[in-house]
Amino acid sequence: MSASIPTRPALRAGELRTLTAGLALTVTLVAFESLAIATVMPLVASDLGGIALYGWVFSAFFLGNMVGIVAAGELADAGGLERPYLLGLTLFAIGLLAGGLAPTMPVLVVARAVQGIGAGAIPAVAYVSIGRQYAPALRPRMFAIMSTAWVVPGIAGPALAGLIAEVLSWRAVFLALLPLVVVAAAITTRPLLRVLSTDPARTSRAGESGAASAIRRGRIADVLRVAVGAGLVLAGLDTRGLPWLPVLVTTGAAVALPSLGRVLPPGTLRASAGLPATTLLRGVLMFGFTGAEAFVPLMLVSVRGLSAPEAGVSLTAATVAWAAGSWIQARQVAALGTGFLIRLGLGLVVLGIALVAAATSPAIPVAVGLAGWGISGLGMGLGYSCITLLVLHLAPAGREGVATAGLQLSDVLGTALGAGVGGIVLAEAPALGWDRATALLATFGLACAAVVGGIALTTRLGEGSRAGEAGAGHGRPAAARIGAD
Repeated sequence: MSASIPTRPALRAGELRTLTAGLALTVTLVAFESLAIATVMPLVASDLGGIALYGWVFSAFFLGNMVGIVAAGELADAGGLERPYLLGLTLFAIGLLAGGLAPTMPVLVVARAVQGIGAGAIPAVAYVSIGRQYAPALRPRMFAIMSTAWVVPGIAGPALAGLIAEVLSWRAVFLALLPLVVVAAAITTRPLLRVLSTDPARTSRAGESGAASAIRRGRIADVLRVAVGAGLVLAGLDTRGLPWLPVLVTTGAAVALPSLGRVLPPGTLRASAGLPATTLLRGVLMFGFTGAEAFVPLMLVSVRGLSAPEAGVSLTAATVAWAAGSWIQARQVAALGTGFLIRLGLGLVVLGIALVAAATSPAIPVAVGLAGWGISGLGMGLGYSCITLLVLHLAPAGREGVATAGLQLSDVLGTALGAGVGGIVLAEAPALGWDRATALLATFGLACAAVVGGIALTTRLGEGSRAGEAGAGHGRPAAARIGAD
């Protein structure tokens, strides 16, 4: 008879409440900052200049986010939770401080990359802690709390960030969160230490083989190469002329593609039917949605003359509509099927982006653009979670974790590339003789075309996408919105 594993004592009720509060506060901080930056970026660009790097402020964050998600997950599996949590929170705080004090746009881009690594670590720790320490009956409630930690900043955050930036400075949007980061660390660290000391898997992980450790390091290295390679490709596309454009793009592809093939399901880059095509679809959808979202406030402020708080209403509308869409699909997916809801959701995203693009014209009421972005949010709520459900349905038994990790990486990479390519269009506009409105119209057109391409991909979703073949669920984006799905 094998030796029994000691029973894990649960955290006391008070400690569990403290851990819940600390995790919710931490996620709320990251959510607020993610939404706030999009709101105040028109003011940042006006102050620092460097409009050519506008898209990089978002891309750097999400490329860093991709590294942080995987690194923190691997560290959490290899040991305790307090180390990746504190490391992530420290990097997030360093990024806030450097961003708030940034004298130039390049410094802000670097700060956002550091901030992104930290922000990626936080949800990984949150969900591992839920799996280890919360009873199964409590986990749905915790996931609802984590989703609410996104929705609340989405309702008030953009307008509040715009108001802070106008009354004080955009720098205050970064710096004002630093005291709350300290509070979150003080609340959360001690309960996480208890999770570490009472986790029955700790003994087995402590004796982890050298081969398993090497696999973990290799996975982190692969994701780091994907992030670096994607950055080089974006830098190449942003280069005006020869010889750097082909050199950087080729080098970036050579660095990223072999590793990307290892971290995504086999056949993803070829859009093979079933799980690979579904994983690719998430990245394509996020490319299009983020490729528009990053520039909606800029259009509303610099083209239509709205204030930053007024422009923030568009992000609030999308967030609330996203939440509504996710609950609608949770109730209708069994009857309608994931395939139908995914196609409906993508169609609404296309419609919403088209309405935002139309609002670049002064002949179209600006309310059309605001409503359009709300429609896009509704479409994301319908389609985004259904893609996750379909991936779980299509994943081989016992390989759900690997499948969802690949989905998450596709999500973040699509987000980073969408913001980056949109920024490149904006940066190249002066050389093409385009004004700001024309450049943004082209950016929205590119984003819209990407989502149309995603609709074409839905023909390759495979079994499980019809009514009654996959279960219901709801959530928020894994990468663009830090993984609350």
